[in-house]
Amino acid sequence: MWLITGASRGLGRAFAEAALAGGDRVVAAARNVAPLEELAGKYPDHLVSLSLDVTDRRAVVAGVQRAADAFGGLDVVVNNAGAMLYGMVEEATEEQIRAHLDVNFFGAVWVAQAVLPHLRARGGGRLLQVTSMGSGGGMATVGFYGAGKAALDSVSEALAMEVEGFGIKVTIVQMGGYDTGLFTAGMTTTEPLAQYQPLRTEMEAMWGDALAPEPHTAAPVIMELAALPDPPRRLIIGSQSFDHVLQMDRDQVELYRTWEQLSRNAPG
Repeated sequence: MWLITGASRGLGRAFAEAALAGGDRVVAAARNVAPLEELAGKYPDHLVSLSLDVTDRRAVVAGVQRAADAFGGLDVVVNNAGAMLYGMVEEATEEQIRAHLDVNFFGAVWVAQAVLPHLRARGGGRLLQVTSMGSGGGMATVGFYGAGKAALDSVSEALAMEVEGFGIKVTIVQMGGYDTGLFTAGMTTTEPLAQYQPLRTEMEAMWGDALAPEPHTAAPVIMELAALPDPPRRLIIGSQSFDHVLQMDRDQVELYRTWEQLSRNAPG
């Protein structure tokens, strides 16, 4: 049985459809479950829609219990709910920053905490923590998105070590760029400061107008990942994204090597 958060659109919806097509049962959680009505009609015995705001910790605990009760337990949990805060670091308000991290970081933590007792009681399970190919470093205009995903990366590494002894496998799923609606329906935008307009224009040109792949093209990889007896702790999703991440890692190593002597001038 699958529990998927952020399942009403984008990647979450694609993962839910793939699991259902494979004969699995799914609890699809989202703030607004109305978009799931058609899917529920198609799979009345295999899909349960769950209205859930992941930023509400008490609601998450109660919602996860309802999800476990729906089909008698949890096997695969996809921690996918997320949003985008677009703008320069200086431009973002305290309210925007806190609201963003409440979804992308704290919400994911609340879900992980709530599902662990259920997975442990079954003697194991899979927890897929959806982060980003860009979580290894910050980038202008999407700094807080990267920050939330980087924090989730770090916590998930620790979590994987903590729960492995219970038979629970945690995988950090570093998603590439897909046409998920994250930059439209899922986006909050800062109030632009004129001083950053040249950089904003440069970044928009860099993003370009190239069409991103449809979310359903990533779903087969997630299905295969969930079925692996010994899954990796991290997995990059997307061929181009794989190349980008490797290049970022090479650049980081080169930077460290360039300043190695200065680093070694201090003990410790």
